[in-house]
Amino acid sequence: MAQFRIKLIAPDDSERELLYDNQISRLTWVGDAGEQPVLEVTPKKFSEAQVVSANSPGRKGPIKTLKISLGLSCNYACNYCSQRFVPHADSTNPSDVDDFLQLVQGSLSKAPERIEFWGGEPLVYIKTLKPLAERLRVLCPDAEFLMITNGSLLTLEINEWLDRMGFAIGLSHDGPGYHARGFDPLDDPEQRAAIMDLYARLHPQGRISINAMISSQNPSRAAVQLWLQERFGADVQIGEGAFIDPYDEGGLAATYKTACEHAAFRKQGLGELRAGLTGRFEITHQKIQDFIDSIRFARPASALGQKCGMDRSANLAVDLKGNVVTCQNVSAAATAPNGQSHLIGQLSDLSAVRMKSATHWSQRQGCSSCPVLQICKGSCMFLEGPLWEAGCDAAYSDNLVFFAAAIEVLTGCMPVFIDGDLPPQRKDIFGLANSTVELPPARRVIPILAVQQTA
Repeated sequence: MAQFRIKLIAPDDSERELLYDNQISRLTWVGDAGEQPVLEVTPKKFSEAQVVSANSPGRKGPIKTLKISLGLSCNYACNYCSQRFVPHADSTNPSDVDDFLQLVQGSLSKAPERIEFWGGEPLVYIKTLKPLAERLRVLCPDAEFLMITNGSLLTLEINEWLDRMGFAIGLSHDGPGYHARGFDPLDDPEQRAAIMDLYARLHPQGRISINAMISSQNPSRAAVQLWLQERFGADVQIGEGAFIDPYDEGGLAATYKTACEHAAFRKQGLGELRAGLTGRFEITHQKIQDFIDSIRFARPASALGQKCGMDRSANLAVDLKGNVVTCQNVSAAATAPNGQSHLIGQLSDLSAVRMKSATHWSQRQGCSSCPVLQICKGSCMFLEGPLWEAGCDAAYSDNLVFFAAAIEVLTGCMPVFIDGDLPPQRKDIFGLANSTVELPPARRVIPILAVQQTA
């Protein structure tokens, strides 16, 4: 059991207190009348999550989501990319399509509900992607197709094909932080025209989002939203939106190091959210609602899988050689930080697949006693050591913004301090104890730190 006392400031500047249990999702007021629930609870039955580790390998099947890795080659070199230093497996080409489709038909008991096509940059593999997707569309006419692309290789012909094939597209772009990725394709007239053509085709149907990542080099969701709205319209849908996981030194360099940096990021994030400047980010609504639902339905921590979902038996990542891998961001030639191979089995024998490369959050030190567990659901499931620790710190600060916002939605009060089994730098939510900033007396909790352009 992990319980926390949460100190809050009410709108009238008085102090109040909550008691929160992250294992059974119970949030109650503490007062003279004893503990009173913040929200009427309607208990719901939840299934236990699969606890995956090297000692308790994960299994696969039946499959609902099929993630197909076309290869890790890319025409960009993002400085925080999870794939930068992943060893490449044997390259794939159009000649692999027939054998792969035979494996899919022979190995899956029914058609997947969702099929995702991954790189690297998937459009680097357009000569393989086209016949593969067209054949799969015939085999799986009702499946949702998804692709993430940087957009730089789009053409009007490819756009027409993607539209006709029914793809949903995530267009990777960090707004004002694009320098971390490389040359901005929106600065090239031809590439921009192709991107805007695809956006015009798919946006009315809700089949395209602009996927942005947050880092210490690009920390303001408000600035990202404003930048994207100026180019794609006020109703742009922004996907992804979380703080990066550091997979190497490049990712580590884009992650905060000090308690003061983390506190300032939380303060800015919540200030922007409360000012209504980040509403186009799907993550804003999803995470706040997820926490509220955890309280409403008394969701136990034992029901929580990993945030990426690749520990679930119904989610499968494969390459065109039929290799089953941990996730779409690794290869069959790579080894996980825990020393286990990322090659976890073969599509031809799903019953023999064993995922030993991942570690469920319940097997990590500190996750069970973390107040944002119900929102975070663990950092990357295969990171270890200093990269895991930095990723955990970043995920804590990022999710604490949504945690605080959800509690304000539920109570009308702003949490400022969490007392429990936590490191000291995680208790003082916004670093106010050591702050030299003069906060507004009528609302001495979180100043609204909107970026200048949004004033």
